[in-house]
Amino acid sequence: MYTPVAADVAKLRNTTGAGMMDCKKALVEAEGDFDKAIEILRKKGQKIAAKRADRDSSEGAVIAKVSDDHTKGAIIALNCETDFVAKNDAFVELAHEFAAHALNYATKEEFLASDFKGMSVADKLIEQTGVIGEKIEIGAFERIDGPYLGGYIHVGNKIASITALSKDFDKAAELTKDISMQVASMGAETLSYKDFDPAYIASETEARIAVIQKENEELVRLGKTLKNVPKYISMAQITNEVLKQAEEDAKAELKAEGKPEQIWDKIIPGKIQRFISDNTTLDQEKALLDQKFIKDDSKTVAEYVKSFGDGVEIVGFKRVSL
Repeated sequence: MYTPVAADVAKLRNTTGAGMMDCKKALVEAEGDFDKAIEILRKKGQKIAAKRADRDSSEGAVIAKVSDDHTKGAIIALNCETDFVAKNDAFVELAHEFAAHALNYATKEEFLASDFKGMSVADKLIEQTGVIGEKIEIGAFERIDGPYLGGYIHVGNKIASITALSKDFDKAAELTKDISMQVASMGAETLSYKDFDPAYIASETEARIAVIQKENEELVRLGKTLKNVPKYISMAQITNEVLKQAEEDAKAELKAEGKPEQIWDKIIPGKIQRFISDNTTLDQEKALLDQKFIKDDSKTVAEYVKSFGDGVEIVGFKRVSL
């Protein structure tokens, strides 16, 4: 019977990531044929993958990569079954390698079919399923291009994001990191409130008002202060007429409180800002530029970006989370 030498076992292990004993058994079965041993390990992965096809692979590592010239970015989620595997150094390293490889492909389908160290990415996933013993798959794939990109991976590799700027400049790295952290933390879904479909805004308005009204019913029962029920949830709904009415309401309130008219001009701007804040909750939650900046909530993300000078704009972003 063929007895594999240590150097061959080590070579097969480095190539496939399989355990020492699995490599030794594969070489014995292949009678020393290296390529055949790789195929044996791959078939083992196929069998395990078939058995575990219906398993939940909700754990894993989310990795963002940006090209050296900062014009291409990719985020992939390499999914597995357990947090134990997700934290394994070899697994995380594979996720990093996949993310760097993904920079060269526009779609998940192209990526899975592409050559990765002598085999397709899809075959590599099957191989690693055999090595690790868990279902391994690409759960998410995102690509983004732009004049300047920067990314962020949250501690634990569960969330990653990439931000695209309108141009490269001396503080572009700082800005993209800050905004990518914002995207990762706050989970924006679009760039501006101007991107929302009117039908979506109408549906969300109705749903959010209904939720608050339901909560207020319970607060009444408990004898607690009621929550404000907004008329609007997006700046897209706040027309000049709406703002004019808000100003008239503010004046009426000040008059009822007995405040002297000569100081109204100092008070009304703050009341209008409060009115806007109370009636743009959708924007603040889901529109990146309209969110409060996490490092300084006295300004919006749009205001923070503007502080970097004319011509600097966010032109896109991507976010992936487990």
